Amino acid sequence: MKRLIPLAALLLLSCASPSAEPAYDLVVRGGMIYDGSGGAPYRGDVAIQGDRIVKLGKVSGRGTREIDAAGKAVAPGFINMLSWANESLIADGRGLSDLKQGVTLEVMGEGSSMGPWNKAMIGQEVERQGDVKYPITWTTLGGYLETMEKKGIGPNVASMIGAETARTYVLGEGDVDPDPHQLVAMRGLVVQAMEEGALGVGTSLIYAPGGYAETDELVALASEAGRCGGIYVSHMRYESDRLLDGIDELIEISRRSGAPGEIWHLKAAGKSNWNKLDAAIARIEAARASGLRIGANMYTYTAGSTGFDAAMPPWVQAGGREAWIARLKEPAARAKVIAEMRDPKSPYENLYRHAGAEGAIMVGFRTEALKPLTGRTLADYAKEKSVSPEDAMIDLVIADGSRVQVVYFLMSEENVKRQTALPWMSFGSDAAALAPEGVFLKSSTHPRAYGNFVRVLGKYARDEKSLTLPDAIRRLSAMPAHNLGLHERGLLKAGYHADVVVFDPATVGDHATYDNPRQFATGVSEVVVNGVVSLQAGEPTGRLGGQFVRGRAWTGWHDGGCRKSAKDWSW
Repeated sequence: MKRLIPLAALLLLSCASPSAEPAYDLVVRGGMIYDGSGGAPYRGDVAIQGDRIVKLGKVSGRGTREIDAAGKAVAPGFINMLSWANESLIADGRGLSDLKQGVTLEVMGEGSSMGPWNKAMIGQEVERQGDVKYPITWTTLGGYLETMEKKGIGPNVASMIGAETARTYVLGEGDVDPDPHQLVAMRGLVVQAMEEGALGVGTSLIYAPGGYAETDELVALASEAGRCGGIYVSHMRYESDRLLDGIDELIEISRRSGAPGEIWHLKAAGKSNWNKLDAAIARIEAARASGLRIGANMYTYTAGSTGFDAAMPPWVQAGGREAWIARLKEPAARAKVIAEMRDPKSPYENLYRHAGAEGAIMVGFRTEALKPLTGRTLADYAKEKSVSPEDAMIDLVIADGSRVQVVYFLMSEENVKRQTALPWMSFGSDAAALAPEGVFLKSSTHPRAYGNFVRVLGKYARDEKSLTLPDAIRRLSAMPAHNLGLHERGLLKAGYHADVVVFDPATVGDHATYDNPRQFATGVSEVVVNGVVSLQAGEPTGRLGGQFVRGRAWTGWHDGGCRKSAKDWSW
């Protein structure tokens, strides 16, 4: 007997026929769509043409390429709110440690940025390069980001202009204040970078020379960012004993400048300060309730990572790295530095005092002779050399000609978990985008480079339930995109850039540890960047779709350029 085929089935077979012309470049088929808004997911398809999403829901036309997302979550690409991929992407444009976590945008510029640079700064940058060596062929921040896009990169890239960079361009690296003419020049550099596409001004105020800037200077620079539609983001002047003072300064700068304010890697550092988190949250929420746009981001670990410069007083570092090392070689200066490092009443931010020598793991050296020390604690090394930890620290900085990269254990797990639940909290790795190969094997790293974002999805959303999966995705995508004022990114929405992540909510997880940080996350199967499939079945394809993501004042936009004041922009 002849079997009859229903008309609907015939039509479906016709649409799926290999002879039919593909309707789309790519279709992500049959997943649970989390569109980034924080709303409930729904089962459906995502159709992509070129670098844009063109349809969501039931997509009947087939794609030239199709991804089977059945049983998986489909989300907007994740935004790394604090990335140090500026040099690692030069060495390896794939950005694998972040790609395998679903990151599609790296936001750079914590205090220092890859431009604007004058001739003297370029010479310094080349001389101070570490494991990654590269020629500098640009002078502006926009020039760097354009260079990266032309080179070919997996993730999208964006940046703040570093306030420290603008300061060094005009004043050098000394502990000096700008005169009115110099401040005008610094403000002009901010406007130039904003019109090239920068997203705002970034500061890092525990480090020299950025920390030499006083509040009025920072307000002046943030005011330019604000009237250019940008944001003020800060590694605050204080994160430990004077944490609340640091938050107050950020709020003041935002209020006076008109620019939205964001705290980079919010934390209460040091056991004696863990109980200050309540007051810190209250400060931020009161500012938000008053109408200020104040937010924060974090990494999801109890240890930070910085250098031995974060243990030494600012005065010894004035004039730059070379001047710092020269002073450390002077017996009187060395003795004064050690005394101040040991003094619990010293007014500067000293993260070593809170971590201790046992809680300081050395993970990055510049010189080959010292690289065998990678992974050892400062306490262990000092004991071997029969010197104090402070003496060992100074000896290592002098011998390495660098700040030496260190992991400091500072925070409580209870506070980390609590922070992940805050509805205004986004996430950043504060790390490079690495791979367990090539030049990256010369130094170690912090596990946040390989696990920060999937840790939000797996440990905190799925296992700890400190936030829901829809909210986790919102705060990895749409919320930071909105805070940064990005054009048509951060949501799965028709007309938006096709930055898409496919992952398994049941298995997504991090594996990197402090002892073995170079372990990729698992559970993310596909990553699409501007319509380009960069990760397929969990493995990199080698196809690079990253773009330079520009801020709202970019002169290439139809309404680009800076306005009269920050109030002229809508958020």
